[in-house]
Amino acid sequence: MNGLGESHSEQAGRPPEARAQGAEEAEVGLAQQAWTLLFELLHTHMRNFPALAAEFDLSPVQAHVLRQLGEGALAMSTLATYLSCDASNVTGLVDRLEARKLVERRSSEQDRRVKMLVLTEAGAELRGRLMARMALPPPFIASMPEEDLLALGDIMRRALKPQ
Repeated sequence: MNGLGESHSEQAGRPPEARAQGAEEAEVGLAQQAWTLLFELLHTHMRNFPALAAEFDLSPVQAHVLRQLGEGALAMSTLATYLSCDASNVTGLVDRLEARKLVERRSSEQDRRVKMLVLTEAGAELRGRLMARMALPPPFIASMPEEDLLALGDIMRRALKPQ
């Protein structure tokens, strides 16, 4: 069987175009299966994120903000887009982070009307601890054989490589 319900002899009797189409369908099926499994893995793992954020007295959204700010200053409007929410929600969120002295609002050097969000020293320290905690692999990953971890790392690097 070829994975599509046909034996190799049945495949051999088909025209080359039909065989190629069958191979493409099988590849799409494998890609879809791999993507579905990856999506399920990430979804399952993200269920633990609220508890992880709570370890640092953060909401999950606050933890995402600190993670995002590791790249440097970020316009509040860009943050709203990243979080898929409107500016008023971001204002409240930033107010709470600012009250904890984790972030500061600054005017953009290019356009003073634009408010930029930057980490404070305390925010950078907390972000560092948060990121270190997030980097700890779950037990099912940590217990994989080295060969599997190398293969998984290679696959993930290729998947994340810009197209």
